[in-house]
Amino acid sequence: MRIAILKERAADESRVAIIPETVKKFTALGAVVVVEKGAGAAASFSDDAYIDAGAQVGTAAKVVTDADIILGIQAPDVALLKGARPGAWVAASFDPFGQKDRVQAYAAGGFEALAMEFMPRITRAQSMDVLSSQSNLAGYKAVIAAANEYGRAFPMMMTAAGTITAARAFIMGVGVAGLQAIATARRLGAQVSATDVRSATKEQIQSLGAKPIFVENVAGIEGEGSGGYATEMSEEYQKAQAELVSNHIAKQDIVITTALIPGRAAPRLISDAQIASMKPGSVIFDLAVAQGGNVEGSVADQIVLRHGVKIMGYSNTAAHLATDASALYARNLYNFLSAFWDAEAGKPVLDEEIGDAVRLTRDGKIVNERLLG
Repeated sequence: MRIAILKERAADESRVAIIPETVKKFTALGAVVVVEKGAGAAASFSDDAYIDAGAQVGTAAKVVTDADIILGIQAPDVALLKGARPGAWVAASFDPFGQKDRVQAYAAGGFEALAMEFMPRITRAQSMDVLSSQSNLAGYKAVIAAANEYGRAFPMMMTAAGTITAARAFIMGVGVAGLQAIATARRLGAQVSATDVRSATKEQIQSLGAKPIFVENVAGIEGEGSGGYATEMSEEYQKAQAELVSNHIAKQDIVITTALIPGRAAPRLISDAQIASMKPGSVIFDLAVAQGGNVEGSVADQIVLRHGVKIMGYSNTAAHLATDASALYARNLYNFLSAFWDAEAGKPVLDEEIGDAVRLTRDGKIVNERLLG
């Protein structure tokens, strides 16, 4: 079993899909691990560290030749996979809804594409969930980045020269990223509030010491979709939420937006009029900017000044914490493959529940129900 790891080619990608720790673990299973030269450099993992862990290091062509499994952060172009074994697995993030041509190319190339972002949110797959591991770091980084742009301190400070009041931080969307954003803002000393369309998150917000901001007296709105994701709300709820947020957001110094709906453009949470109501010097970090943005006027990887408010967001937030993000992602991949490792066959054999959920292509066809529906 030959496992290949290529250097990431995307301009904004500094992560790597394997670390020396997981090289050792795959080698212990009996796999041969081959890493492209320089693949981990941007994440502070040297070629020597991979070699010491038991991996081979070489050119892209050498790495891919006769590969049975290719691991990646973002799925490589099919052209880079020339020389891999017929039917080779590629386990990576594919953006299947946004990159349909790439999925079709994988089918045409005869590869078995395994989309890690399609990992089902079930108990036994938690350790394999790349969306959660990367979102956790993204929520942390969003607050740190916003704090860096904010021209004032986060915590209350009592000094001989007077008292500095604590910053007010508002987190919109309480998934994995939102919960970490709440925790991070609290640790920095801010007064934190948060909101979500899912009523079940109210207790989670309170457990972290933040104030929940929720629409009341709108019957039948729970906002819980399949797999724990939010769903789109009714017009009645959207109107009530907009009014609530407008009143609350005007008092905030920091706003972090995290709302995403799988397979659809990010929902618009903050309008230009709401931005105009905020205090000059306030900061908004749009974690969904790469999927269209929660905030009107946000631009990926740029700081936009509107009405005296700084609006920012990264196209790849987790990549700004490349070392930790790589480590968590690499462990997700190892946990995924090792859970199905068949010692007699010397390779992983996927079951139906998880295998059918993540598999996009097989035997020259697109086979995932979410893409065929």
